[in-house]
Amino acid sequence: MDSKPVDATQIMPPAGMEPHDFSVLGLFMQADIVVKVIMIGLLVWSIWSLAIMFEKWVRLRTLNARAEKFEDAFWSGGSLDALYERVAKKVRDPMVATFVAGMREWKLANERSPRNNSDVPMRGNLQQRVDRVMAVTIAREMAQVERYMNVLATAGSTATFVGLAGTVYGIMSSFTSIAAAQNTNLAVVAPGIAEALLSTLLGLVVAIPAVMAYNKFASDIGRYAERLDGFSAEFSAILSRHLEDKG
Repeated sequence: MDSKPVDATQIMPPAGMEPHDFSVLGLFMQADIVVKVIMIGLLVWSIWSLAIMFEKWVRLRTLNARAEKFEDAFWSGGSLDALYERVAKKVRDPMVATFVAGMREWKLANERSPRNNSDVPMRGNLQQRVDRVMAVTIAREMAQVERYMNVLATAGSTATFVGLAGTVYGIMSSFTSIAAAQNTNLAVVAPGIAEALLSTLLGLVVAIPAVMAYNKFASDIGRYAERLDGFSAEFSAILSRHLEDKG
């Protein structure tokens, strides 16, 4: 069966019209100024998101390695006072900060009223203060660990729509130009639409990695927070046994 011949005027640019560059850089350079601004914003957003991802990856690896090292020292059977004197000079991670905060409250209470530790109400108040101090320390330290996670969440949920806004504006501009030129030739329509669609592509490039990274790091941070809570509970139990022994 013979196919219908294609009209060359539908695929070839009119005489005198310069061919368009359909590379990514070429499409960007030929795009409308508003679309360019949106694409530049998405590119900056993507670089910022990648920097946050790298920082979270490095930080969580470092924090877990330091936590393992500190837990080995904590459960080695050595003196907690000696461990406190050693690590209190340079607090570098949340687990050490939690331990130092609890031990500092414990030591201050013993220094101020060493004779009252045998009193049951005093022991209960001291235990509550130590637990409260450690809980506050964990909350403060975790706020630093979770810093900038909202940027990844925002990028994952809105970058696609920002890119789509650029696409809609670009297509509207293209159709306006087509109407003004009264020319529906494919060579006239295609460049403007391609330039506009590049905005949506950049939005997806920002959003997809941000969503995946946010889910991973949120899970990792949650496990690390549980690790701190578990350590805090175990340390509190050790201090409680010391109080009972003194009583």
